[in-house]
Amino acid sequence: MGIDQLIEYAKANNCSDIHITCPGDVSLRRYGHLQKAEGLFETGELDKLIYSMLSSEQIDVYEQGKDLDFSYQTKESKIRCRVNTYHQRGHFAACMRIMGTTVPTLESLNMPPVVRSLAEQPRGLVLVTGPTGSGKSTTLAAMIDYINRNRADHILTVEDPIEFVYTPDKATIHQRELGQDVESFSAALRSALREDPDVILVGEMRDFETISAAITAAETGHLVLSTLHTTGAADTVNRIIDAFPPHSQSQVRNQLATILKGVITQNLIPLAKGDGRVAATEILVGTDAICNLIRQDKVYQIESSMQTSVKEGMHTMNMMLKDLVQKGLITREMALKKSNNPKALMGALPAAPNEQ
Repeated sequence: MGIDQLIEYAKANNCSDIHITCPGDVSLRRYGHLQKAEGLFETGELDKLIYSMLSSEQIDVYEQGKDLDFSYQTKESKIRCRVNTYHQRGHFAACMRIMGTTVPTLESLNMPPVVRSLAEQPRGLVLVTGPTGSGKSTTLAAMIDYINRNRADHILTVEDPIEFVYTPDKATIHQRELGQDVESFSAALRSALREDPDVILVGEMRDFETISAAITAAETGHLVLSTLHTTGAADTVNRIIDAFPPHSQSQVRNQLATILKGVITQNLIPLAKGDGRVAATEILVGTDAICNLIRQDKVYQIESSMQTSVKEGMHTMNMMLKDLVQKGLITREMALKKSNNPKALMGALPAAPNEQ
């Protein structure tokens, strides 16, 4: 079995990730659970699998002990993967995230209507956040797809690596990959301002330089979409502010209050019955009230404001988790496990039999 056949096997079995650990171990993540793939390979074959994805230049870098991030596409089935290769205990290893073969739509992801409204914004900053494997890239791709189908805009994406490949519709789309087309997110954002974009997708706001450049791009009239590894709206706002030195944070709060259009936090939760997962979301919309809280350094009040702003399309993660439990889609135990405030959620849910 070659690397393409392994990817096709994983895709056919609804797996999201492949973990290769040399000399002889393969694990597959299926619906959020990691499972050993027994008997697929002989010991010593896995090095060849990893090398088969690498160019000669990448092999030179890899053998120097450096990690690699790149995209890989199977030759016949055209399944795309995001790949990270690394070293552990003196051996090679790789993690592969299997991407969809088609760009998803917001409707297919069952995203609330407010997400479409955020994609319709002409300018500002929209963030999709959540832990690793929560579907952030997929949601961003659906938002780009919506813009592509509805607006004659210039969309510029900066990704590490490129995950979904878009076919231009009404929009003109240019996709840049770190390491191949540009050296860093911050460098791409600086040059983006000279490339006449309407919409800029930044794969991840991972450092101070990128966050600062993204804020500047949003301030200068562009719609900037990006991701952060945060687990809630208030946490996201604090993460951005805390990335700046203390003497700049007051200014950043004012900037963020001016440009923030929304934060979508999400998590993928196993279904209570059968296979599959459901997306639980938290939605923050940058209303005047929310932006005033940011400006006044009252981020701790954001969650309370979200709870009373359902008409504006907002809801907290606990509100969503409670709804999913009541509909029987997820278990009470899983909801409490995924909640940022399980004590508050426990009080909102019906008591379990052993608590009555």
